Amino acid sequence: MEFIWHGHSCFEIICSGNKRLIIDPFITENSLSTTDISKISVDAVLITHAHEDHVGDSVLIAKQNNAPIICIVELANFLEHEGLSTIGMNLGGTYQLPFASIKMTPALHSSSYKGKELGVAAGFVIDDGHNRFYHAGDTALFSDMELIGPVDIACLPIGDHFTMGIDDAAHATHFISSQYYIPMHYNTFPLIEADPELFEAKCSPKKVIIPTIGKRYHVN
Repeated sequence: MEFIWHGHSCFEIICSGNKRLIIDPFITENSLSTTDISKISVDAVLITHAHEDHVGDSVLIAKQNNAPIICIVELANFLEHEGLSTIGMNLGGTYQLPFASIKMTPALHSSSYKGKELGVAAGFVIDDGHNRFYHAGDTALFSDMELIGPVDIACLPIGDHFTMGIDDAAHATHFISSQYYIPMHYNTFPLIEADPELFEAKCSPKKVIIPTIGKRYHVN
């Protein structure tokens, strides 16, 4: 398994057989992202919740790739009215793609789009048979994170204000058994400014990857 961080909470995951997923593709409106969305080629789009900075470019990317959108069922029903192919899920459920399983995990956060409540927020565990990748979504710290691992990669928000901050994210690493921890959802705009190196220090001696936008990383 490999992954590319496109900024904010957006990760592109390359599974076995070069099959690709993208999670929360907030790219065009993210001034920190250097990604050209016209060049994104994926087999499915995953959305953790309905906030605009997570739905982002999902519709455009799904349409240009003829790819399904996988998300909470209420958001899926909403997007179907946009003419999109969707796979609606709910917390605790697993959907089996031909190349990976997608399990929807809890997250403590709200979920609305342009003032319309659309289900609950979630995270995902992606398992391609070789590696397990956990994307926490936007969330507060909660003790049941202990039930999510073991995984190979755990992506945790650190920006505070709308999600857990550095201290709680570092605490989450005690709950989630993972080979590597990756900070996300920070520095995109002023309210979520955070120092990923401080997160890394607070997690020591656990292994933290502070990703560079657009760089490809391999998971052993």
